[in-house]
Amino acid sequence: MIRHISFNRTKLITVAIATIFLSGCQSVWPDYQRPKVIVPNEYAEQGNQASSQVSSSWWMLYQDQTLNDLISKSLQQNTDIKLAVARIEEADAVLREVGAANYPDVNLNSSAARTRLTQTGYYPVPGLSNPHSDYIGQLNTSFELDFWGKLSRAKESARAQALSTRYARDTVALSLSGLVANNYLLIRSLDSQLMIASNNLKSREVSLSLTERRLEGGVSSALDVQQAEASKDNLTAQIADLTKLRALTLHQLAVLTGDLNLNIVSGDINALPIPPVPPSGLPSALLESRPDIRQAEQLMIAANANIAVAKAALYPSISLTAGFGGESLQLSNIFKSSSNIWNGGLSLNLPIFDGGRLNSIVDQATAKQKQVLAGYEAAIQTSFREVNDALVSMRLETEREVALNKSQQAAKSALQISENRYQMGYSGYLEVLDAERVYNDAALAFVQSRQARLTASVGLFKALGGGWQPQVLSLNK
Repeated sequence: MIRHISFNRTKLITVAIATIFLSGCQSVWPDYQRPKVIVPNEYAEQGNQASSQVSSSWWMLYQDQTLNDLISKSLQQNTDIKLAVARIEEADAVLREVGAANYPDVNLNSSAARTRLTQTGYYPVPGLSNPHSDYIGQLNTSFELDFWGKLSRAKESARAQALSTRYARDTVALSLSGLVANNYLLIRSLDSQLMIASNNLKSREVSLSLTERRLEGGVSSALDVQQAEASKDNLTAQIADLTKLRALTLHQLAVLTGDLNLNIVSGDINALPIPPVPPSGLPSALLESRPDIRQAEQLMIAANANIAVAKAALYPSISLTAGFGGESLQLSNIFKSSSNIWNGGLSLNLPIFDGGRLNSIVDQATAKQKQVLAGYEAAIQTSFREVNDALVSMRLETEREVALNKSQQAAKSALQISENRYQMGYSGYLEVLDAERVYNDAALAFVQSRQARLTASVGLFKALGGGWQPQVLSLNK
């Protein structure tokens, strides 16, 4: 015997409200806590005392408007940036989709049918015209109660994923700005090297003319002329190599900035100031400002929330359903109170046996969380090494530049002495050629060392996430 249980509307509403208040988002998995990663309080390499504070727009410290324009253009037009922005838009859309699950779905279902019933069947309908029309219009809604925190944790995961895409975009922007800066510094270095080589070429052309005149006067031999000619031609070939490298670097910058018609006028790398070095006692907690570390942490938050979502699926899901509308044999009567139809219900779905499928999903989510945690630890360790490497490079490139500057000055003096000795007949032209080669190499090495020192400063800015700020929170808090 089947018993029909009926609820009046007031009782149904009371049960629904009570169930909603009981839902309360009782999560079945702990909230995210930042893992403790053991790192030294300070870097192994330290800079000198400096009062300057570095902003996130670190490239402006080079006081070069061309560099500022190039980086600004790349951050707007580079294809990698556009791709990262599109991923942010996708993640935001996913977040809105997941967040919509916290609100009830409301649908309008309507139908119109023309039906003819059998007149010889078991259950004829007395008084019903045959055939007849049937019109239905009804609003239906359903809402899953977030009793175990599944919906809220899914939204937490989607929010963390959305934030991670923003930090991924910042990581791309930081790498891109560093790449643009390094290529620009290379162009400025090549400009300076070309200027040195061109000046040396003029000097060698003068030496060649002088040697030819000395040959005509019987003072020099044909060997001296051939050696001077070879020296000039070698320098001409070197200028061609430098010019080619500058053109290739300019093409690379054009792609990075999205401006294929890019042109950069010649400049001098020595005109660029050396940015301030970080103060001594730089805390290792500055690693937290790196966008790649922030991105890795957001992925950990998402992974932790996904475990909660997977575990919540092991518990019963509770949903409310309701519908209200009208049904009538005549379309004109469908909105009358006598045509009203409504329903309300509470459903519970409890998994009993699934062959271990849901538990395997929990194990998968847990394993992914461990993978993300390992990636987070690796990102911190790599970042710590990169900062130490950059600090070492800054210190040693500075020492190298000082030594090469002295070497350049000594080589220049030696060249002047050798030229005077040759013109006075105290030495052969081979001595002049050797002095010219040493000076040319020393001058180019000094310019390259200046570029290396500036490039090391760019590497430090990148390693620190764009700059250093006081009172940064510790990673282990």
